[in-house]
Amino acid sequence: MNADQSKSFLKDLFHTAVEATSAHRCIPKFLPPPPNGKICILGAGKASAAMAQAVERNWRKLSTSCVITRYGHSADCKTVEVIEAAHPVPDGVGLIASNRLLKLANSLTADDFALCLISGGASSLLSYPDERIGLRNKQGITRQLLLSGAEISEINCVRKHLSAIKGGQLMRAIYPARALTLCISDVVGDDPSVIGSGPTVADATTCDDALNVIKKHQIQVDRTIIELLQSGDLETPKPGDAIFEHSKVSIIASSKDALQASAEFARSQGVEAVILGASVTGDSNQVAKIHAQVAVDAMRDYKTRGCFVLLSGGETTLDVTGSGEGGPNTQFVLALAQELNGAQGIHAIACDTDGIDGTGTNAGAVIGPNTLLRGAFAGMNAADYIRHNDSFTFFKKLGDLVEPGPTLTNVNDFRAILCDPGTGKN
Repeated sequence: MNADQSKSFLKDLFHTAVEATSAHRCIPKFLPPPPNGKICILGAGKASAAMAQAVERNWRKLSTSCVITRYGHSADCKTVEVIEAAHPVPDGVGLIASNRLLKLANSLTADDFALCLISGGASSLLSYPDERIGLRNKQGITRQLLLSGAEISEINCVRKHLSAIKGGQLMRAIYPARALTLCISDVVGDDPSVIGSGPTVADATTCDDALNVIKKHQIQVDRTIIELLQSGDLETPKPGDAIFEHSKVSIIASSKDALQASAEFARSQGVEAVILGASVTGDSNQVAKIHAQVAVDAMRDYKTRGCFVLLSGGETTLDVTGSGEGGPNTQFVLALAQELNGAQGIHAIACDTDGIDGTGTNAGAVIGPNTLLRGAFAGMNAADYIRHNDSFTFFKKLGDLVEPGPTLTNVNDFRAILCDPGTGKN
């Protein structure tokens, strides 16, 4: 493949991953026959509106229902009310919307059924903190956690214990009604209690765990919140609680599904595909070093083969120390270019499957053997942009951002490294 063909192929791999994990593809396979009685849809996350739309196409008789999604991630629903709110730092609209969800949940009886639609982003969108904490405190703590480099499981542990709706507490409101939760997973390991902070799932983490995360990442928290955590007053419903007796959870899409679909597409195009794993975690810069070494070693070992692609998923993190713009995926791919240092025959893409990497307008970016050289001609030193967490600006100037807009799904990071050991001249 030449450079343009390589870039196009990598983008096709990403779009295949997104399509394979879209709500309209996944929801019908997991919907049981419509139950008798009142059916209420409750949901939150970047994919929740699209999930609700898919349910509407299969279940016709729905009662008053509501989902909360990120601004710009709505879908045209006929019965289900869709409310857009802020992500990743919650806002007042999310507070009002979350209260509406709780009221709908509390209105259900033992004869009713709640279909809960949860996807990545629900943790921020379900912004109904314990009344003793308030939204302003929740916003400040969330900002600090997001910049700290903490893993999503750690962030969600704290979020659960400051919330009146996450960590199984939405299920507390739904009970004694029956409930089925369908999740599009954006977390490594696909733990339902971590996806969206598990609003309908028993929480095995404790107030002490939340305190340990706060201490580990040096999060500045009001003394009142520390005391509430220390006393156990903010504890969440635990496994074995009767409220989960009639509650079921299914993962309908995950990073594994995205990677498998992309691998099948690559093979259909005559390109060998190797899935390195769907659970890659760690600092974006360090993960880039490892991926670069794997790619270089593979190129050396398989010189007689045709093109092959290395695929991986999961979630990398950034300890933000600079003042630039760029999320974990865009940082990863710039650091990868730096590590490869112009290695011939290697192109790559890294994108967040929700279409938004960090706080930018892009999902990620693509690189090739000449990325660093093109950057230098444009007056940019890649190392400086990595150090200042400004990968977005670097790739914007090169025209190499991937900007699909909101994809209405979210199974976390997608990475593909295309290698052509036969020519090494791309």
